[in-house]
Amino acid sequence: MSVCVLGSINLDNVCRVAHIPVAGETILASGLQRFAGGKGANQAVAASAWGATARLIGATGTDEAAAFLRKHLQGAGVDVSAVAALAETPSGQAHICVADSGENMIVVIGGANRGVSAEHVAAADLTGVSVVLSQLETPITAVSALFERASALGALRILNAAPATVEGLELFALADVIVVNQSELALYTGDASPVSAAASAPLARQLIRRADQAVIVTLGAGGAMAVTAGGRTVVDGHTAAVVDTTGAGDCFCGVLGAVLSQGLDLQEALRWANGAAAVSTERPGAFAPASLRADTYARLGKS
Repeated sequence: MSVCVLGSINLDNVCRVAHIPVAGETILASGLQRFAGGKGANQAVAASAWGATARLIGATGTDEAAAFLRKHLQGAGVDVSAVAALAETPSGQAHICVADSGENMIVVIGGANRGVSAEHVAAADLTGVSVVLSQLETPITAVSALFERASALGALRILNAAPATVEGLELFALADVIVVNQSELALYTGDASPVSAAASAPLARQLIRRADQAVIVTLGAGGAMAVTAGGRTVVDGHTAAVVDTTGAGDCFCGVLGAVLSQGLDLQEALRWANGAAAVSTERPGAFAPASLRADTYARLGKS
């Protein structure tokens, strides 16, 4: 049960606001908090919280933020031996507005994340890894190198194709499982606006590059859907006392990887990942809590 995540590591600066500001609007925040985050870090922590051995490939700077980030990752049980420290490069940061409704708006400054290379991937120890997972906040060349190594090792490759970029399409043929939300699905299929749940299945099928692939569309409070060349699986959403949706999609991906690394099928993985993502919205910050698995079992029932 071992997952290797390649991805971003950010210092999250979170402002609490009454509502998400619109263009040209100035609003006052009721508070500011600092958390460890970044898609890669969030997903590795979620996998670890589910019980997987989680390794992270990435980079920080050598600044104060880097020490803060490494401390929190190690405290969450993540192996950071493949996280490089890049001199004279600031650690990545994200500036996040979280509304009273729990919805968020995020601006990311890549920093050291943009310095992750194929050479970093080549040097990482993948012994015993059964699932690799990446997103698109590190260079495409590094993600491609990871997926090529994983293919040679027989590991399952999961691509969370976020944030959506045209260049990300180059990786779709290399992935075994592709995860997108409705807005990302819209961009990748050429739609002008977020795709409705009803329209998700036929559009998701457009992203399939091989007969053995699956495309998962996360539907927020509506649950999630997995589409293959031959059919689809849908799991319903869960009621949650939402505090902060930041990192819910990352929690979904990390738990998905952890469950699949156990050898369970995609339907089971979808169920647990969807439940865990709902649980994660009931706490502030993007890191999954150590109690994530127990809390999700309590919500869904262990069987």
